[in-house]
Amino acid sequence: MKHSPRLCLLSTAIAACLPSLSQAGEGGFIDDASASLTARNYYFSRDFSDIVGPNRQSQAEEWAQGFILNVKSGYTPGPVGFGVDAIGLLGLKLDSSPDRVNTGLLPTRESGKAADDYSRLGLAAKLRLSKTELKVGELQPNLPVLTYSDIRLLPPSYQGVSLVSNELAGLTLQAGHLNSTSLRNEAGDDQMLAMLGHLPQRAATSDAFNYAGGDYAFNAGRTSLGAWYAQLEDIYDQRFLGLKHSEPLGAWTLGANLGFYDSADDGQSLLGEIDNQALFALLSAKHGGHTFYVGYQAMFGDDAFPRVFANVSPLGNEVPTFEFASADERSWQLRYDYDFAAMGVPGLVAGVRYIRGDNVDAQATNRGGARYEGKDWERDLDIGYVVQSGALKGLGVRVRNVTARSNYRSDIDENRLILSYTWNLL
Repeated sequence: MKHSPRLCLLSTAIAACLPSLSQAGEGGFIDDASASLTARNYYFSRDFSDIVGPNRQSQAEEWAQGFILNVKSGYTPGPVGFGVDAIGLLGLKLDSSPDRVNTGLLPTRESGKAADDYSRLGLAAKLRLSKTELKVGELQPNLPVLTYSDIRLLPPSYQGVSLVSNELAGLTLQAGHLNSTSLRNEAGDDQMLAMLGHLPQRAATSDAFNYAGGDYAFNAGRTSLGAWYAQLEDIYDQRFLGLKHSEPLGAWTLGANLGFYDSADDGQSLLGEIDNQALFALLSAKHGGHTFYVGYQAMFGDDAFPRVFANVSPLGNEVPTFEFASADERSWQLRYDYDFAAMGVPGLVAGVRYIRGDNVDAQATNRGGARYEGKDWERDLDIGYVVQSGALKGLGVRVRNVTARSNYRSDIDENRLILSYTWNLL
């Protein structure tokens, strides 16, 4: 299933999955099946404004068209139900250049040029007993210790086994073992590697990511507690405790998202010793179309926050450009979102966010390795609109503008323009 031909991917997936569903016969296998096709047009431009010189790339800019096919069966009747899920991905280059590659939209070949296209077909078998589900194959987990990050042209995925149980009211238990990953701009599978802060650690890879944990929701679903454990075998292990709460107060709704991570090296310690504790708090207040946020995040220990490359973690102050998760970093966030449905314009949303970090334990390569205090800040502006009626109903448009500055990593000016539309096939 690796490196399948380009345009035939979608037709292959539909031919392989949908007819087999129709032959399966009875029960919820067919009645509960769903299929959708999403077209995503993505322009990405990132200017590294402080990198100059003929041998260093100062800009990443590409434009691509993606298609995402999702097919999900229901379950066969009986005490034990069986089903299958399929995902088909196709990415097409619209514009690129060897001096503007590595946006994360397209694979970069050994020649230094972006691939004209890439595609993938992934399958997962699933089994359901009572309120417990087992999946084997292509997975897209969304966990505090491994967050599925669909922030480029095509979504990433993992290969392995997952178990989700909802036998007790309000309690969700999960466990799994992953042995490989398909990155957001790759067609094939590969071993997993870690990131420490913003730096991929390519010196070591692992073919085993193990996790277990659960979330308990109570207080009419307004409060939830989470406890998780994860291990990227022979690289790091991690523990997480989290609390989320929502409290109506007159015309306002107050919210809190609190979390703590404790990470250390694991097994053979292929990246050496790892020592990180991460604490975050993100508080919100919503009134009508207005939502206000304030956040605080702190890193402790000798190292930056570890996670599997190249995912965005649920840290309160982490955003897709800067992570604010370097060694010893402290950061604050102010954010404001507005939903224009409150003004009679449904489908239009906008938000602005500012994050500032300092106290980073940075080391300069041009200062003889001397330690100094690293600082960074980022301002994000996001606007989105989904057409509500007419021939273009469901068409989504998103614009993102970012300015990010730092004294220990590259400055970034970034723009994204994303058009998306989804057809429900079943």
